[in-house]
Order: sequence, then structure tokens, then C-alpha cells
Amino acid sequence: MTADTLPAPAQAAATARPRLGFLGVGWIGRHRMQAIVETGAVEVAALADPSPEMAREAGALAPGAEIVSTLDDLLDAGVDGVVIATPSAMHAEQSIRALERGAAVFCQKPLGRTADEVRAVVDAARAADRLLAVDLSYRFTDGMRRIRELIAGGELGVVFAADLTFHNAYGPDKPWFYDPALSGGGCVMDLGVHLVDLALWALDFPEIADVSASLMAGGAPLRDPSAQVEDYAVATVTTTTGTVLRLACSWRLQAGRDAVIQAAFYGTGGGAALENVDGSFYDFRAERFRGTARETLSTPPEAWGGRAAADWATRLAAGERFDPSAEHLVTVARVMDRIYGR
Repeated sequence: MTADTLPAPAQAAATARPRLGFLGVGWIGRHRMQAIVETGAVEVAALADPSPEMAREAGALAPGAEIVSTLDDLLDAGVDGVVIATPSAMHAEQSIRALERGAAVFCQKPLGRTADEVRAVVDAARAADRLLAVDLSYRFTDGMRRIRELIAGGELGVVFAADLTFHNAYGPDKPWFYDPALSGGGCVMDLGVHLVDLALWALDFPEIADVSASLMAGGAPLRDPSAQVEDYAVATVTTTTGTVLRLACSWRLQAGRDAVIQAAFYGTGGGAALENVDGSFYDFRAERFRGTARETLSTPPEAWGGRAAADWATRLAAGERFDPSAEHLVTVARVMDRIYGR
């Protein structure tokens, strides 16, 4: 029996779209909301933000949505999923509360400030059997997907090294980013999480043997992590097979352009790299290397920023529940802890 041959109430149940609540609808939250709305797979049921102006602007994207005040209000509206775009200190606790109320969760990075926080969220998602995803958006660029395919297919040979960089010439404009208790860390927590995730994801999450790092603030070594956050960091991550990953990230570096973003992988049979174009935060090209020759894999423009959110929404609408690959979020968080010396 197909959906269109079911009785009317059953048809409605079979075709009902998941109802979503949006917690935090600033610039990032609204952008992800737009991407989710454009899938047509879900219904925006409610949204909440401390700023009435932000809430009204987001409401224009979903005129039928109820504007409420808190996460509890969203959950009381009977939503099937919650999209979280709030300050980092709130992510783990809010995600767990939503999951325990039976809602799937799509959360901005970082999912937690420490590996213990991330572990608690993943355990809650497993216990609730609800779909959990994090906005690790660079995975969804065409270039990184092509590079991962090359690595998985053995076309680069044995990958023995990778260099990943994310320098932001500006730095965050909200005070909580600079409070270790609220942010969990500085540029590593903000930008380095993408680098760690991309490196491990591209290599299919190898086991980690060693992590070493140097963190700096204001041009000097970070002295008091309880009172300062780093604005420059370099880290070396070595896998149990000997692959060496070199990571560097910063805020407000004198880089001569808005941003420097690169993820390069080198193997015994070739190399490949994703890099931003002309200092852009949004335009990327990817190339494959063979000796001194190069081949283009992808070029801008490309609307990749909301793909992670759209992917989660589409999977939720398809009925997906807990995805065991969420364990990789804990793996990334453990590397982050080791970079911070925790």
C-alpha cells in the first residue's frame, strides 16, 4: 500500500514534515535556517533569540513560525528537531536537554568545550535514538569531497603528511569569545576545530599517537589559560601509522588579506589541496598535484555554507535516527583537548 492509497489520517502522518525549532537566529542561525527552509523537507515551527529584532528578521523566512523566548518554549511547542546557534558554553547543555525531550539536534561548532562535554551529548543522542549533527561545514565543499574521494580511492598513494591552515585577519566581535569559561578556548576552538575535523575526516579517522602544540596570545606564549585565550596556535598531530598533520590557526594575523584557509594532503602518489581564493572566506578552489603539474578539481562560486544544515534536515525528514558516526565528534574533541594540554 502506498501513501496515496492510505486513509486520509494515515496519509497525513506519512507525508507530515518534521517540525523544527531554531535557538539563536543571528547571522549564522538565519543563514542555516534559510538553507534548511530551501530543502522543503521540514516545517519551521518556532524560533527563539534574546534579540527581538533578530527574531523578527528570522521570522520573515518562516511567516508561520511562533516566536518564543527559551529552549523550553521551543520544546514545549512539540518540535521534532532543534537547530542551535548560541554561544559555545551553552551548546552541550542545550543539546542534551533537547535530545532528552526527544528532539533531534543540529548544533553549531563546537558541540562542547571539552571532550567530556561532547561525550555527554553523543551519549544522550544514542540513548534518545535521535539524529545529531554539527555544523562542520567545510566537509561539504565540493573540493574537500573530491579530495577525500581521491584519498579513499588510493589515488594519492599513501598519505604521509597534511598541512591545514585557518588564519582570520579579524577575529570575533563578541566578548564571550575571549572568556575561556564561555568559549572553551580561542582560535583553536573557533577555527582549529575545522582543521582537526577535516584532517581526520579526509583520512577516515585514523588512530592518534601523539599531539603537541604551542599556543600564543598577543605575540607571547599563552601564560594563563584560565584568564586568556589563544590568538595564534600551531599543532602537530601524528597518527599511529606515522602520518604527520600540521595545523595552524589564528585571529587578527597580519596576513595581508582577510583570510588564509588551506587543507593540503601529500601522498606517495600525488597531492591535493583546497584553498581560499584571494583571501575570501567563501570562495575555494581545489587542485590535484602530480609532481610539478596540477589539475583543477573544483572552482568557485559554490553555495556550500548551508549544506551541512540542509543535509541534517533532509536526513531527519527521511526518518534517520542516531548515526553511529557521531562518535567521530568525540575523536575530534579528544584531539582538541590534547592541543590544549587537557
